[in-house]
Amino acid sequence: MKKIYNSISAWLKKSNGNDFDAVESTDRINWLRSLPFILFNLSCLLVFLVGVSKIAIIISLLFCYFRIFAIGAFYHRYFSHRAYKTSRFFQFIFAVLGATAVQRGPLWWASHHRNHHAVADKITDPHSPLQHGFIWSHIGWFLSEKNYFYSKKNITDLLNYPELVFLDKYDSLVPFICALAMFALGEWLNYLSPGLKTNGWQMLVWGFSISTVLLFHLTVSINSLAHKYGKKAYPTKDESRNNLILAILTFGEGWHNNHHYYPSSARQGFRFWEIDITYYVLLLLKKIGIIWNLRQVPKEILHRN
Repeated sequence: MKKIYNSISAWLKKSNGNDFDAVESTDRINWLRSLPFILFNLSCLLVFLVGVSKIAIIISLLFCYFRIFAIGAFYHRYFSHRAYKTSRFFQFIFAVLGATAVQRGPLWWASHHRNHHAVADKITDPHSPLQHGFIWSHIGWFLSEKNYFYSKKNITDLLNYPELVFLDKYDSLVPFICALAMFALGEWLNYLSPGLKTNGWQMLVWGFSISTVLLFHLTVSINSLAHKYGKKAYPTKDESRNNLILAILTFGEGWHNNHHYYPSSARQGFRFWEIDITYYVLLLLKKIGIIWNLRQVPKEILHRN
């Protein structure tokens, strides 16, 4: 019993950052900590109980792609690469919006992504498909003992904000609120217009569970697929690739070789034909004054390939 209690306590305890360097195993999956993730994926099977409706599918896709943008624009291009500037207030809003994706907190995400760029496709890159295979790069690393934690050394610039530390420590809070809101939306729609044939449970399964699982697999496909399939437009030290299909599905994140060649740019589709929806929305946010100083790709960089 004591062992089970200690395991549950460790599962609930959030990383303080330094624990990353203290964990020796890099390839052991912590099945207890992975249980919520596994159950969350299995919850999609509840679709056979709650049924389907057009409105549920529409909201599921809309919420999925809203969060595709949030991950790319905020967790990735802002927190990980500081590709533009914003106020402290909107920095917090961006962190909350990113947290809706259920991909842990902004500090965890940024620390691991910065580490990825430092050791891309080397043996110490936890999600390199070249080093560790497709399954591990796609999902195994996320469930591993060591990678549950993160290193503070990678994110010293972000640790100065207590609100970000709070969101990271309680990274289940925002997803829990999202789940409640999705259930409430379904009940409200059922009350307002029964003809839509939806309800709280259906909206919870479609709008939250299925939407989030789809979002997760689209996000991590950049790890598992964009380092093997596509065009290498620039001579990087890793095997990152530009992949048109992934770029469309992830609002621009699939221009991965571009990104690895010049990661500090807010724009990942370097040329006008390289569709980068996330960047287009960032331009809109810049125009209305929410963000500024979007880093661009220098002209000499564009012509090096």
